[in-house]
Amino acid sequence: MLVVTDDGPRVVSVSQIFERLSADFRHAALHDSLTGLPNRRHLGERGEALARGNANLAGIAVLYIDLDGFKAINDTFGHRAGDEVLAGFAERLGRIIRPADVLARLGGDEFAILLVGVSEMQALAVADRVVAGSSVPFDCDGNILHLSASVGIAMPGDVPAEPELTRLEALLRHADGAMLKAKQAGKRQVARLDGHDEAAPIARNALIRRRLPSAFETRRFTLHYQPQLDLVSGDNSTVEALLRWTDSELGMVSPAEFIPIMELSGDIHRIGLRVINEVCMQARRWLDAGVPRRVGINVSPVQLATRRVVSELLSALARHGVPPDLIQVEITEGAAITNLPRAIGQLQQLRDAGISIALDDYGTGFSSLAMLRNLPLNIVKIDKSFIDNIDTSAADALLVRGVIDTAHALGLKVTAEGVERPCQLRLLRELGCDIAQGFLISRPVAPDDLPPLTARTPLLEWH
Repeated sequence: MLVVTDDGPRVVSVSQIFERLSADFRHAALHDSLTGLPNRRHLGERGEALARGNANLAGIAVLYIDLDGFKAINDTFGHRAGDEVLAGFAERLGRIIRPADVLARLGGDEFAILLVGVSEMQALAVADRVVAGSSVPFDCDGNILHLSASVGIAMPGDVPAEPELTRLEALLRHADGAMLKAKQAGKRQVARLDGHDEAAPIARNALIRRRLPSAFETRRFTLHYQPQLDLVSGDNSTVEALLRWTDSELGMVSPAEFIPIMELSGDIHRIGLRVINEVCMQARRWLDAGVPRRVGINVSPVQLATRRVVSELLSALARHGVPPDLIQVEITEGAAITNLPRAIGQLQQLRDAGISIALDDYGTGFSSLAMLRNLPLNIVKIDKSFIDNIDTSAADALLVRGVIDTAHALGLKVTAEGVERPCQLRLLRELGCDIAQGFLISRPVAPDDLPPLTARTPLLEWH
């Protein structure tokens, strides 16, 4: 074949052309296009090669690195700035490692370093240099961007054999869990899992975090709805939307597991917007069917911190033609609201628009009577832990009565969560509670499986 190069035309054999194309395709398959670094597949091949000559991977360490706050860079300055930061960070990491080590980009803002022939102290020293290197500000088009990195470290002695994984895959999973531990401890630091008792749940969290992208892509998240019973009228037209995730590898994953991970990663904003749109679509369907229901939507304090919830929710209501009084925003009491004035302002905008506001899980975390007074609330939901023994513990009953009386004095309604026995329901009605929610009334179910609207229920027909 006649080809034209920078040096002019020349004749080459067809076999040379295909050899070059094959080499190009293989390089592309094993390297990240943005940074030029090896990718996860290349890292796996390198690990397999090491294992053939060193079955126990002695002297090997894996660092799992995640940039803290990177999503904010993309959201604020755009993806081009984000790409510049990733490329710049990759260069910094390249200056830290030795020629025998392998630096890889795993995807997004996650990197891994495979250290070869190192002691425990040497591996920890490299991890510390990674954290220090990430703290130097990045200059993107005149914008000084401040980031940090969380690093998880794993060595073969830390990780039990996992039959379904290669040794390197097990090390990566363990290091990923250690990185998550570093984030949960405050970010900008190095962490290592201590023993198998700690490793198991954190390794599961790491696996959950890795499975989240495919859950978004395959739309594995679904919404179920749990009715709430009005203890005076018997009406059960208010329901709470609850997110469910069933994974092909993990099985059923509890929201208590994946919501905190989403809050750390920033994925809470993406799933929050999806929930808002799906709830409004469902509310519209019920309206069209002549069975209108008010729907409670859980909103994380992390979502409130971005100032996007108000516009997203009001836009969705307008787009689907849903009256605001059919939506109830529930903010979780168990998580700290980092900027209370900002949260109050957004919740007030929602309430002014006709949306009711509920404080969920009251009594479990950061709330106080001052929060009941300061937040623009309509409803207080008492956490299940206070309802569990209300029918057997006079102290618990007295405490719940105090919350009910205080809320009523502030003009708020009260919902009791986790009601499972008729005697609990009977006592709550005697104490003046307004609404009950729990398995006794109904488990969370798909929209088509909700009980029919009714003005009376056998649960309330006692003397």
